[in-house]
Amino acid sequence: MNQTKTGLFIAERRKLKSLTQAQLAEMLGITDRAVSKWETGRSLPDAAIMLELCNILEISVNELLTGEVLEMTNYNEMAEKNLIEMKKQKEQADRRLLRIEIAIGLLASIIFFVLIFIASFADMEDWLRVTLILVGFVPFAVMIPFAIRIEQTAGYYECGKCGNRYIPKYSSVLFAMHINRTRYMKCPECGKRSWQKKVISKEIDS
Repeated sequence: MNQTKTGLFIAERRKLKSLTQAQLAEMLGITDRAVSKWETGRSLPDAAIMLELCNILEISVNELLTGEVLEMTNYNEMAEKNLIEMKKQKEQADRRLLRIEIAIGLLASIIFFVLIFIASFADMEDWLRVTLILVGFVPFAVMIPFAIRIEQTAGYYECGKCGNRYIPKYSSVLFAMHINRTRYMKCPECGKRSWQKKVISKEIDS
């Protein structure tokens, strides 16, 4: 998938409809800066508004992602290529998010334990000791739930019983017993509890 080509195609179709970037943005309920970023290849339209954009430009999602009007003879082939590319990009994004999750967890833990250590062993007044403990607890309390949210949404969990791969609810991940990213949860497919590992792809590896 070529973002630059897609961007040029969006600009071409917009001009064919005699729309300015501002007018297109207003129709979609977004900023004209977002439209500009699409047309210069710096980003792609969000999936939530992709269908609406295609309806306005009178193209298919497949044509939008391909960056050209497609003939029926190669339509299915290009659709398959686009799906594969989108899957690949999602997996790459999920891997980046999981690396960010590790960094967030480490940073929050380091801040928390360093300040607790100082408050426990350094010679200081009681009010300062309490303040350090609170200061250490705040980033931990804020950053850890955010890290868990990333873990919940990036990739999938694989049921240890039936092999189903799915994205669980946030509460299921938050309250589950875990060893690193493997969590003991109930599968929505088979209804059984098992240790479920984090995987990146939706498809079962062959």
